[in-house]
Amino acid sequence: MTSHTTSHNGQVRLRDVAERAGVSAGTVSNTLNHPDRVHARTQALVKEAIEALGYVPNQQARMLTGAASKVMGLVVLDVESPFYMETAQAIERSFRESGHFLMLCNSESDLDREAELLRMLAAQRVRGVLLAPATADADPHQYLDIARDLPVVLLDFDGGDTHCSVAVDNVDGGRLAARHLLRAGHRKLAFIGGPAQIRQFTERAAGARAELIDAGLDPEVHLVEIAASGIGIQDGHAAAEELLAVDPPEGVLCGNDMLAFGAYRAMTAAGLRIPQDVSIVGYDDINVAKDWIVPMTTVRQPIDELGRIAARLILEDSSDDAGHVHRHVRLRPELVIRRSTAAR
Repeated sequence: MTSHTTSHNGQVRLRDVAERAGVSAGTVSNTLNHPDRVHARTQALVKEAIEALGYVPNQQARMLTGAASKVMGLVVLDVESPFYMETAQAIERSFRESGHFLMLCNSESDLDREAELLRMLAAQRVRGVLLAPATADADPHQYLDIARDLPVVLLDFDGGDTHCSVAVDNVDGGRLAARHLLRAGHRKLAFIGGPAQIRQFTERAAGARAELIDAGLDPEVHLVEIAASGIGIQDGHAAAEELLAVDPPEGVLCGNDMLAFGAYRAMTAAGLRIPQDVSIVGYDDINVAKDWIVPMTTVRQPIDELGRIAARLILEDSSDDAGHVHRHVRLRPELVIRRSTAAR
C-alpha cells in the first residue's frame, strides 16, 4: 500500500496526488492543465488519486490570497427563477454590509454540474458556499466528499448533522394554499408542480394532500397532481392544458408563481374566467405576482429573512471558531390573498 502525507494544515498537495498515482508532479500538473499531453491511462490514474484524496487545485493562489476570504459562492438550481434571483439579491445585500462579495453559479438541477461548480469554487478559495441542492434526494454527506475543506450551508434544504441550513416550511405552505381553496368551497383541486427531482415541489404537494385528509377528503379523488417539465410560464401553460383536456378543476395550486402565470394564460385562453370559473394560487410571492393581470393569490416566502439568515450562517460556519455548532433554521410561509381566488 502506498502511503502519502499532506501539508501541515491538512490540505492535500499536488505532490501527494503524484505519490498516490505513481507519477511525477509535472504529470499531475499536465493532467490538470494540458490533458492533451498525457496518455489516457495515466490521466485515469491521476484523476483516481485526485478523487481519493479530495485534492483541490489551487488555481490563481497568489492572486486570491487575502481577497478570497471576502468571496462567497451561491449555487442555485436555475438562475432564471425569479425566486432564486430575489433570494440572491437578499443574500448579496447582507454580504455587502459585511464587506463580502457574491459569486453566483447555476447548477441547472444537474448533479454532475453541481459537483463541478463546488470543486471550482473550492479551487478559487472562496470563503464558503450557499447551496440549493440540485435534487430532492440529495445526501448532505456527499458535499463533504466533493469539497472537504469548503464550508457549505444548505439553502432551502435540511442540512442534517453535517451542515448548517435555512429553509422555508414547504409542507406548511402547501397546506396554506389547499386550506384557502377548501375554505372557499372548492372541492375539485389540482396541483401543478415542477420536475419531481426538485424537493420543494414534492413537499408542497405533500402539504396539500395532508390538508385534504385533515378535511376528510380523499386526495385520490379530490386532487389531481401534474409534474410540469420545468418551472417557467410555458411549463405551467402546458400542464394546465393537460388538466383542461380531462376535466377542468375548480381550484389550482401551483408550485411557484411562474407556473401559476402559465396556468392563468391556459385557462383564460380556453375561455375560463379567473377567479369566477377557476381559482388559482401561486407560490413564492415574487415581485410580479401583485401586478399580474389578475393580482395573484400566493404563498409568500420570507425571501429577505431567508437571505439574511443564510448569509449569517455561512459567515459563522466559515469563521475560525473551533466550537462552531451546525444550526438549522426553518421559516414559516404566509398566505397572501389577492384577486385570483374567490368563493364558489
